[in-house]
Amino acid sequence: MTLQGKVALVAGATRGAGRGIAVELGAEGATVYVTGRTTRSQQSEYGRPETIEETAELVTSAGGTGIAVQVDHLVSSEVEALVERIRTEQGRLDILINDIWGGELLFEWDKPVWDHDLDKGLRMLRLAIDTHLITAHHALPLMIEKPGGLLVEVTDGTAEYNATHYRLSPFYDLCKTSVTRMAWAHGKDLEKHGATSISITPGWLRSEMMLDAFQVTEANWRDATKFQPHFVISESPHFVGRAVAALAVDPDRARWNGQSVSSGQLAKVYEFDDLDGSRPDCWRYMVEVQEAGKPADETGYR
Repeated sequence: MTLQGKVALVAGATRGAGRGIAVELGAEGATVYVTGRTTRSQQSEYGRPETIEETAELVTSAGGTGIAVQVDHLVSSEVEALVERIRTEQGRLDILINDIWGGELLFEWDKPVWDHDLDKGLRMLRLAIDTHLITAHHALPLMIEKPGGLLVEVTDGTAEYNATHYRLSPFYDLCKTSVTRMAWAHGKDLEKHGATSISITPGWLRSEMMLDAFQVTEANWRDATKFQPHFVISESPHFVGRAVAALAVDPDRARWNGQSVSSGQLAKVYEFDDLDGSRPDCWRYMVEVQEAGKPADETGYR
């Protein structure tokens, strides 16, 4: 374990990529604070069964120390109190993962701004952008007290891909492209303090919500390819988790400062695998196979 003695905050760790990242940081021995709005006694508007306590237990089972804290990252005072708690209990923060989202129930597919529900669109922007900035505002001062800190902004799509692809609607498009720019901007400030900022995207994520949508589990996810053949390129949340863990243990991670990377891209550099032993390269597949109108075929992309 190479992150023993290190302290991480995974903001937005109830499920999906956040949970996968938290668990893989735990597997490297880190103490991981996991935040979200859904606890065993209170659900968010998602109405999902996953909880932050469950994530914390998975972190501990993996070899780290998981600590669950209920936080709404749109509420500045709650985030401020969280960071003060970390300062009091640990005296340091080495890794900040901004994975807050919560917009899956809000975006409307392929609608221009005049057709998209305005309240839902503006709420999405607050969830995707304001939460990250509020958390960075309060947490980064603690992180830069010691050199070597790592900030990871989690989004959907690399900067290269998003630059030439319209992402569903102006609202969703702004949500996802803003985060990569945010990571670049933070990198300009953090490098002066010996810290690194990176934006990362998973590929087609087999999140709990996605598996439920296809009525499959992680154990039989390939059955979903009967309905959506290109799901063959999908990856588990642990894949992006291992990408972040690889960055966290890399003493030369500053070479990535300000960059936009994907889990598949980092797998080639750091030589880690997904749970099934493969290395899915989703974003290259999307362009070269799916968008090219070719039949689904993972050959050469896993």
